[in-house]
Amino acid sequence: MIVVPAIDLKDEKVVRLLQGKFNEETIYSHNPLEIAKQWQRQGAELIHVVDLDGAQTGQLKNLKAIAEIAHSIKTPIEVGGGIRNEEDIAQLFALGVARVILGTKVLEDEGFVKNCIDKWQERVVVSIDSSLGKVANHGWTSVTSIRATDLAKKMEALGIKEIIYTEISRDGTLSGPNITGIKSILGSVKIPVIASGGISSLEDIKNLKYLEKDGLKGVIVGKALYEGIFSLREAINLCLQKE
Repeated sequence: MIVVPAIDLKDEKVVRLLQGKFNEETIYSHNPLEIAKQWQRQGAELIHVVDLDGAQTGQLKNLKAIAEIAHSIKTPIEVGGGIRNEEDIAQLFALGVARVILGTKVLEDEGFVKNCIDKWQERVVVSIDSSLGKVANHGWTSVTSIRATDLAKKMEALGIKEIIYTEISRDGTLSGPNITGIKSILGSVKIPVIASGGISSLEDIKNLKYLEKDGLKGVIVGKALYEGIFSLREAINLCLQKE
């Protein structure tokens, strides 16, 4: 299982939101590139970058910071937030982004998802953001009636090769991951899943590591790293330990 550090961008700054609420942000850095370099130095295999302004508006807003990160580090980065058309995807790949994350758009246009898979295969992944088992969209500002497990199955059937699953109620809270929700997603698909939301300790990561055999490929960690509860290197070393 890999540990994926998060960089959430808002107004070109690195922030963390509480449960995705845009009015409850904590600014951790005015230098996203330095944060990315920090994660690279600590051994990150992948960095998870989210354009929060883009997620809210439907248009990529932090391209300058994303481009600077992609050009300056060797660690692959994945980018999500506000990606609504193929031009956005092509632009991100041209900037050096390793893979893109689709969210809101997958609920609106299955044909778009299929076209993206045909063009870019596994370089396109889907984020399923869940609130009590139901899918949220538009930067988590609204919740649909669609079950997260149903959407996961649909995306797998369309050809998506990997899913990122986030429990909104846990995100940024340091309250622990939603193990039940993660197990539900893992049980509904055969493709790899990366979990996100609520990681508060190395013990949380250790508990999630037991789900590796069920298809959990990785875990995204944000606030716990920024608050210094544990280091990325510590989390990576834990995941490298044999059972």
